[in-house]
Amino acid sequence: MAIYLACEWFVNAVEWLGQRLNVGKMAVGTILAAFGTALPESVVTLVAVTTGKTEAARDIGVGAALGGPLALATVAYGATGIVLLLHRRRQPAAATLTVRTRAVAPPAPASLVLDRAGDQRRLIKDQTWFLSIFVVKVVLGLVAFAVKPALGLVFFAIYAVYFWRELRGGDEATDGEPEALEPLKLQPSATSPSNWAVATQTLATLIVIFVASQLFVKQLNAIGPMLGLSGAVTALLLSPIATELPELMNAIIWVRQGKTQLALANISGSMMIQATVPSGLGLLFTNWRFDHALLWSGLITMTAIGYLLATLRAGRLTPARLGLAAGFYLVFALGLVPILA
Repeated sequence: MAIYLACEWFVNAVEWLGQRLNVGKMAVGTILAAFGTALPESVVTLVAVTTGKTEAARDIGVGAALGGPLALATVAYGATGIVLLLHRRRQPAAATLTVRTRAVAPPAPASLVLDRAGDQRRLIKDQTWFLSIFVVKVVLGLVAFAVKPALGLVFFAIYAVYFWRELRGGDEATDGEPEALEPLKLQPSATSPSNWAVATQTLATLIVIFVASQLFVKQLNAIGPMLGLSGAVTALLLSPIATELPELMNAIIWVRQGKTQLALANISGSMMIQATVPSGLGLLFTNWRFDHALLWSGLITMTAIGYLLATLRAGRLTPARLGLAAGFYLVFALGLVPILA
């Protein structure tokens, strides 16, 4: 509950922050919101790979670097599709009235997750970037060579390019439509809140999100050994559910507000961070070698994104089909059984 409430205040603040920084609407999701919500899992990797005294302790960081994208590609996208489906079903009255008045069926795009071509192109581009980078990072986990740790710096550079592209890329998906923002919760009566209030609300909610997520991670990490799970598997199966909660909560809130583009942008932007920054840390501070569980998680992640890209390019990404992405996480969990046996 603490994470959800903090996220509700956070998305409210980050939209105002985006306006004050004069960044595009979609960059609010892919850069500002994603940067904040990706902090918990990035810190898990950073602490594990830099302070871990044993190979098993450092494996937790490697597992987190793989588990984050897995949870986002499956649970986060799937939950977003399910919430969007439920949200649209609760609002049938207006659509029914329109159909009866015109005596025709509603337009087909209304059933899609994204009804603007620009929104679909942007998501396809982001996920293609992610998949290309992710394939490379999985391949690197299967080989060993002398300069491999130095490639961690390349991953940091890739994210810097993505960051710059998003800030400079404009807002092609919004069609130039201005959008009124909800009043800042810290100053509900102000038409235009002060800069200090926007900054204070953003930082305060980030602190709450970070602390609450870390507490949840510690609780789940304590459960892992009780179930006989290794550090890497705990980081893959349990920890990501906690560390990706902020992205999930943001997505639910934005879907309820009718801002599906921002919900998906937050997830795709977080995936770009997860594909680069934690991976770069893992390459620099560990041997970055994958066992069967890590390789299985990578294969499931790539399959889930391949499914998403296929439905997007076919113009058939409906809320129900997006919701099916969550099933890939179940496949992953079931596949761990023979691996751990």
